[in-house]
Amino acid sequence: MTLPYVLVLVADPAQGTLSKDAIDIARNMVKGKNPVVLSAGEAVEIPCPTPAPGAPTIATIRATLARHKVDALLVKTRGRRKAVLVADMDSTILDGESLDEVAALLGVGDDVARLTLDTMNGKLDFEESLRTRVALLEGKSTDCLEEVWQKSRLNPGARTLVKTMSAHNARTALVSGGFTYFTSRVAEACGFDEHYGNEFDIQNGVFTGKLAAPVLGPDSKEEHLQRLLEERGVKASAALTTGDGTNDLPMLAVAGLGIAYKAKPKVRQIIEMQVNHSTLRAHLFAQGYPASVFVE
Repeated sequence: MTLPYVLVLVADPAQGTLSKDAIDIARNMVKGKNPVVLSAGEAVEIPCPTPAPGAPTIATIRATLARHKVDALLVKTRGRRKAVLVADMDSTILDGESLDEVAALLGVGDDVARLTLDTMNGKLDFEESLRTRVALLEGKSTDCLEEVWQKSRLNPGARTLVKTMSAHNARTALVSGGFTYFTSRVAEACGFDEHYGNEFDIQNGVFTGKLAAPVLGPDSKEEHLQRLLEERGVKASAALTTGDGTNDLPMLAVAGLGIAYKAKPKVRQIIEMQVNHSTLRAHLFAQGYPASVFVE
């Protein structure tokens, strides 16, 4: 008989191996069956019953395994593989904040980075903050955009996540509060079906300090998710969303599998599913994909 839940444990191979001790501790906490290896030394899943009253919560399990640098995700067995993926870009698919990098090259990096951090922690209104940050670029050359892109790096597992889900007939979208100059390039590099972001207003190769279109913020991310669900004819339970900032909260809360990826403290306080130690490959393991079927 298939048990209703699985506890998925994932380590980052670059940081160490998923140890037998960590697996045994987790198995005992959820009263689970024998672990099934998804990737040797990296990920297992432990079939387990529905948590009983008084059983350790996922937060407790996660805290217990923190010293092992292991992520724990408790997911329902039914409907694990998702038909829609909506991902944030900056600090999720992409390593770092692209607008901060642009600002740094233009000499206003500290001011913009401070505003970005406060915004992602929910201390500032997203739209107001974005307009303030872009205003600091006024009159400066856009030549830096290509330099920032050339230095940009995808987070480990980003391309594998997108390509594997696409190969299994999921619709994938990159939806960012960042800018389409970067989303277009990241989407092409990873294989996203769609991409959306904000637009710089540029005149004669110079930033005007304004936006060229309405702001794509937290509500817009959820709207794109809902549109994709309708187009695929599936419910929110069939969606995977991932992001790190408070502007991702609406889409993380709605999706059947909303994962806070190395997220800001406020996001981790709200979103139960978290990847804090391992790579974006954890999003595939959570859906029950073994590494043997990954598209690298």
